[in-house]
Amino acid sequence: MPSRLAFAALNAVHRTLQRVSRGRLGWRVARMAVVELTTTGRRSGRPHTVLLTVPLRVEGNPVLVASRGGDDRPPDWLLNLQADPVVRVREGRVPRRDGAGVGNGAGGRRVRARVATAAERAAWWPLITATYAGYRAYQERTAREIALVVLEPEGPGRVGGD
Repeated sequence: MPSRLAFAALNAVHRTLQRVSRGRLGWRVARMAVVELTTTGRRSGRPHTVLLTVPLRVEGNPVLVASRGGDDRPPDWLLNLQADPVVRVREGRVPRRDGAGVGNGAGGRRVRARVATAAERAAWWPLITATYAGYRAYQERTAREIALVVLEPEGPGRVGGD
């Protein structure tokens, strides 16, 4: 399984591509949209930002796959949002205040993240693996059930949840 360092390196390369292209590239991977997710570290309290693919949207809300490449350990971003479900998400080329067009975790809109219910996962998993078969292979590599995470609007009128 890829190490924490390998995942950090992949994210750094991806972010460099976005920066060098001034945000024109790097917002789609393998036919999936990419979002920038910023969570609050469960131990440090500091913001942590990762780039993740969105293989599915439900009622316009991004659904993320906490696969960590099929590792037996869940990704840190999942553990962070379970400790504090209020996160920031940035989608596409939304200019930052400095005009660079690529985020550093400081931007995006506030949303509430939640792990999909068992019924939601059962309905969504086939759609997700139809979009990217690699997720099926990741699930086969690990004994843990790979969680799906929904990013929903914060506050009144939000769908699903607690």
